[in-house]
Amino acid sequence: MIEDWTTLFGERRAERRAVGAFNAILIEHAEAIVAGAELSGLPVILQISQNAVRYHGSLAPFALACLRLASEASVPVLVHLDHVEDEALIHEGLELGITSVMFDAAKSSYSENVARTRAVVERCHAAGCLVEAELGEVGGKDGAHAPGVRTDPREAAEFVAATGVDSLAVAVGSSHAMADRSAVLDEDLISALAESVPVPLVLHGSSGVSDDGLRGAVANGIVKVNIGTRLNQVLTEAVRAVLGERELLTDPRRYLAPGRDAVRDEVARLLTVLAK
Repeated sequence: MIEDWTTLFGERRAERRAVGAFNAILIEHAEAIVAGAELSGLPVILQISQNAVRYHGSLAPFALACLRLASEASVPVLVHLDHVEDEALIHEGLELGITSVMFDAAKSSYSENVARTRAVVERCHAAGCLVEAELGEVGGKDGAHAPGVRTDPREAAEFVAATGVDSLAVAVGSSHAMADRSAVLDEDLISALAESVPVPLVLHGSSGVSDDGLRGAVANGIVKVNIGTRLNQVLTEAVRAVLGERELLTDPRRYLAPGRDAVRDEVARLLTVLAK
């Protein structure tokens, strides 16, 4: 039930704890994310980006598999469409049973972003679906999370009021697709945003943030933490280790299973970091 997730986000926000949101590209990612949540005994958000949809060629097969994994999990799992720029893809997701989306109109002007996001919110809320949005482009794309770019608390509050979104991704120093965990977050700004914005704050590009950095972000008001690149690193490292030891191995089950297990363990670990 979407009401359960609204309640959960509200509780986490009040407690200064966060929910982990992990991006899945392969079915092994999705299986590992759910298994990691079950291992930790904590709820999780399983995310499918528009780029992942493009990789698979369509939304339905992978999304339906993720929804089935979520429905059979022993812990709450929310399947979420991430960084969707195409309204038609959101409409397709609603028809499939998706109940959480991140609409990304950040490349548009502020007024166009507001208008498009408000229209998506109206459509999604009518279907019982939560909507996340952002101001500016999130890092790694020379936008809101590029060096020095930050979200303004006053503008953020105005944007939420104008659009009715359920959560807001903010630019506070992280960046997408970082290969190391050296990002330094502006915790004072996170605190100011948490005081100004009445909905949960979302941190994108969290793979580039250390455990201590994540703890600081959550303590100051981040409620949802998006992680993708870190899982790809863990999966790839495990696969390389197996193939390095067994050069003649060709059965993908033999090298993807260890990768999936490694991702499961990292998801469980990170969920615990965010929930403390």
